[in-house]
This record gives sequence, C-alpha cells and structure tokens, in this order.
Amino acid sequence: MADNFWTGVIVGWLVGLILGFLLPVIGPLIGGFVAGWMVRGGIGNGAKAGLFAGILGAIVIAVLLLVGGTVLLGAFGFIAGLGTSLVIIVMAFVYQGLLSLIGGVIAGAIRR
Repeated sequence: MADNFWTGVIVGWLVGLILGFLLPVIGPLIGGFVAGWMVRGGIGNGAKAGLFAGILGAIVIAVLLLVGGTVLLGAFGFIAGLGTSLVIIVMAFVYQGLLSLIGGVIAGAIRR
C-alpha cells in the first residue's frame, strides 16, 4: 500500500505540474484526481494522496524560487527569494493543496 500511495502522489504531482502550465485551475484538480485514482482505498486515501501531491508541487515551486533568486542576485536574491517563497508556499498550499484535495476526494468516491 505504501508503494502505491507514493507512486500515486508523484504521478499526480507530475500530471498537475504539466497540466498546471496549460490549465492553471484544472491542472492541480486533475493531478489530485490521478493521485486519488492510483492510490485507491476510498475517499480518505484519495484525499490524502491529492493533498500530498498538491503540497509537493508547492514545495518545489518555493525551492525553485529560492535557488533561482540566490543564483541570479546573490545574498539580496536569497532574502528576496526567501520572502517570496514564504508567501508563495502559503498561497500554493491553499491553492494547489485544496484543488488537489478535491480531485483526490472525487477519485476516491468514484473508485471505492
């Protein structure tokens, strides 16, 4: 079950990442759906997998901002990237996490 869970989370995150560039609201929703569909186990497991897929995406975005700011602007870029990352990660947790959670719940309800 653990292998299936993390595989579903990573695949759901990748789907959400790829579709997120094309369809900003639908991408995380479909990514959460894919994660919930792969994990199986009902609404609870689908919701958990979708939420983790969305949170993983938010963390990756924050790390990329922090590293990119440091590489491009040095110490000032690190401070600016850190401040931006904190704001982005909070917003992305809410945005991506909630949409992916909803997608995971829908998949879990369908695939009971």
